[in-house]
Amino acid sequence: MRMRLVFAFVILFFILLLSRIYYLSIKSNVYYEEMAKQNAVKTQFLAPVRGIITDRNGKYLAINELGFSISIKPYLHIKKQNRSILQGEIEAISNAFLELNATLLYKTYEKADSYYNQDFIEVVDFIPYDEMISKYAQLDLRENLQIKPTIQRKYPYKSLASHIIGYVGKANLQDMNENEVAKLTNYTGKSGLERYYNELLQGTKGVREVRVNALNKEIEEISLIKPVTNDIKISIDIELQQFLTELFADSSGSAIIMNAEDGSILAGGSFPEYDLNPFVTGISVQDWKELSNNPEHPFTNKMVNGLYPPGSVVKMGVALAFMDSRLMNTSSSFFCTGSVELGGRFFRCWNRSGHGEMDLKHAIKQSCDVYFYEGGLRVGIDTISSVLGRIGFGNKTGVDLPHEFVGIVPSKEWKLSKYNRAWFQGETLNTSIGQGDFLITPMQLAKYTAQLAKGKGVTPRFLMQENNESLEDEEIFTPFEKSQLPAIRDAMFAVANEQGGTAFRYLNALPVKVAAKTGTAQVVGFSQADKNKVRESDLKYYSRSHIWLTSFAPYKKPKYVVTVLLEHGGRSLTAGEMTARIYHKLTELGYLQKEN
Repeated sequence: MRMRLVFAFVILFFILLLSRIYYLSIKSNVYYEEMAKQNAVKTQFLAPVRGIITDRNGKYLAINELGFSISIKPYLHIKKQNRSILQGEIEAISNAFLELNATLLYKTYEKADSYYNQDFIEVVDFIPYDEMISKYAQLDLRENLQIKPTIQRKYPYKSLASHIIGYVGKANLQDMNENEVAKLTNYTGKSGLERYYNELLQGTKGVREVRVNALNKEIEEISLIKPVTNDIKISIDIELQQFLTELFADSSGSAIIMNAEDGSILAGGSFPEYDLNPFVTGISVQDWKELSNNPEHPFTNKMVNGLYPPGSVVKMGVALAFMDSRLMNTSSSFFCTGSVELGGRFFRCWNRSGHGEMDLKHAIKQSCDVYFYEGGLRVGIDTISSVLGRIGFGNKTGVDLPHEFVGIVPSKEWKLSKYNRAWFQGETLNTSIGQGDFLITPMQLAKYTAQLAKGKGVTPRFLMQENNESLEDEEIFTPFEKSQLPAIRDAMFAVANEQGGTAFRYLNALPVKVAAKTGTAQVVGFSQADKNKVRESDLKYYSRSHIWLTSFAPYKKPKYVVTVLLEHGGRSLTAGEMTARIYHKLTELGYLQKEN
């Protein structure tokens, strides 16, 4: 019996041994072959060069400057006997480039040096080509240093169009986790078009496979997929953009010049602007504080992130709501005495003496508030807010800039949701003249003006379309509303071309016929008793009202929209003077033809 157990045990042992031999020699062969292949083949991911940005005429707005990075061989800090070598290499670098701090270079190296890091450690990410070229030979001879060509983003026009172009900056950990290309380049778009089109501009990484020996030395290249670079052309004309910036030399605000037919923007700005270049490598704390504390908010992209009461520029949309209700038509009129009384409170017109009898055309031409107060009471907020929302207010314009704000179109539902309070008729009066809680962006106003001019939906954009591809027109107006638009355009024409029009003084003698609307957005509220006494000229600068002027031309065949927002009324040029000069410049550059 014992012998049988011994034989059984021996047989079982040999069966298990044979099974293991079979597994190791046959079944695991594929696995170990793959492991061997991984040890022999090295895969490298190649960083693409970021695409350049040009204006509509091919002028460079964002480019890549050629330079060099400097890296030091690893293991020079963790091994005490090598620290003197490390110190020598750092001294060589700092002596060659006096602006570099040796202590910071040492700390940068020390932080990255470890037994797990087999690659050279980068201590200087960028030295411009012209600075490096005279030092290259002596540094390249040092076996512990590695000098490699690299690029750095540069903005040739510095602050010009800064809120449109945006900038790139060092990628953070989240950027690298979400974006494989950012992990290779260490940079990503942070604002403006650089951010909005980051995925396109950053390109596609390349892949290179090489065979290496046991010492990690390359033997042959197995395969190569080159990285892909994508350039973009945008619709702005940098010469026109420069002109716009000069107009706002000592004022703050925003301006947009847009093609009313396809939404492409020829020039646009948020003023004041700021130099983009320091943000690429990292702006100093002092410069950051100076910009952040500037009361005119240079960091805010006022085109899409500035929220302002629209004032009277919204009256064309309100008038369209009046017509839409069928309770009023273009001939309906009200008598303006200078104010409307509601519940013991006086809602005043800007003209203290009153305008007299006002119909649609004359109410827009002279910007009569009483006409819109009375119309608002007759039609009601439901119709007004509904029409204003449908034609674009309280919604994103769809422009290709990041983080666009939507603004506010006040309504019963909005107030109930936000404040859990009932709506009052006085709020209808404020909304009807673009005051109260009503807030819009300059981009929304430019889009709204283009839509009134063309009778169709328009989407603002900066990226130039390829092959002249056209966008489909969006139908935002009902057939009845379209039938009312000529009367509204005629009223806007009167604003700029007839005596008594609020922009007649500035726009009546231009090379082309313009249709326009002015507006005032109050910054500080006043009691009804004070409104008859307080004048803008008596207020301190930052308490003065913002001034709007939006327009389109030519009147008969609208092609371009010019929208200007002048914060606190500006310091030198008025909004009317700015608009007039812009139309002269558009004619000079050939965008508009002088009319006989």
